[in-house]
Amino acid sequence: MAGLTITNIHKKFQETKALQGASFNVPVGKITALLGPSGCGKSTLLAIIAGLIEADQGTCAWDGERLQGIPPHKRGFGLMFQDYALFPHKSVGENVAFGLKMLAWGKEATQRRVGEVLALVGLPAYGPREVTTLSGGEQQRVALARSLAPHPKLLMLDEPLGSLDRTLRERLMGELREILSEMGQTALYVTHDQIEAFTVADQVVVMRAGTVAQIGAPQEIYQHPNSPFVARFLGLDNLLPGQARETPEGTLVSTALGEWPLEGTFHGEVTILLRPDQVHLGPGTGHHLRGTLTKSTFSGNMYRVTVDVQGMSLSFDFPASTTNLPAEGEAITLRFDPRAALQIL
Repeated sequence: MAGLTITNIHKKFQETKALQGASFNVPVGKITALLGPSGCGKSTLLAIIAGLIEADQGTCAWDGERLQGIPPHKRGFGLMFQDYALFPHKSVGENVAFGLKMLAWGKEATQRRVGEVLALVGLPAYGPREVTTLSGGEQQRVALARSLAPHPKLLMLDEPLGSLDRTLRERLMGELREILSEMGQTALYVTHDQIEAFTVADQVVVMRAGTVAQIGAPQEIYQHPNSPFVARFLGLDNLLPGQARETPEGTLVSTALGEWPLEGTFHGEVTILLRPDQVHLGPGTGHHLRGTLTKSTFSGNMYRVTVDVQGMSLSFDFPASTTNLPAEGEAITLRFDPRAALQIL
């Protein structure tokens, strides 16, 4: 089965181009995340796939069959929103059963399926409870159970954890992935949060201004961003202009901060990413940068430090166990292996 295929989708609202040739595939049984900043076209694309609006150009297909002209309720897709859209006057079980009744499931089959999906999301005895008595995390699970109950071919989730506090959101990310993976559920997960996308998804589609900027596994996207836009969006801001040239010893790149060897063959003007997670503190073997520590932020498991090097502001990550971090305003020496720390974008 081919899954969902999106080909050259365009959509314009008056003078605003929401989508400009977006193309990608959602494999069967896998979770694909649409990741990008607000206004990049993620929600518009989701609405087109759901059949809520029509594309101006391009095709959406499921298992090779075009979806154009098929109304939303006949596509066999499920949709879960950020606000859950639960019915406050119905019990948990009645909320979960709603879609099944719309599909004319029998009473016994409906009760059995409601019990199955509530158990799947960790709420096996919650059927009689009123949704207004539930916590935000419990409501999120009920909304997920309701979306999963009709066995959707594709489950679409639009910022499903966006309204939860950070601690609960971080806990539910892993649980949501576990539930969807256990079911082998094909899913399209829309988010602007890279950690959420990387935690939940098997495949990430990074979007920019209505186009697809990069597609790959979470590790591939983070370790090998393919453009300055993707790097910056992931918080990898150490981008330096450089000039690459070939020498008998290999490629060398010249920058305002020094000249370094590079893996691969490059020539001419390039943009270099100095990875913040591949730079070490203090003198030692390798290439060095010397500057002034201007800011240090502790986030529990790491320090993010900002260093002024020859008037250029660079950011680096160090483990929280680091004991010899200078104070703000003091000199700092950094070392790195260019072949591990430098990437050409």
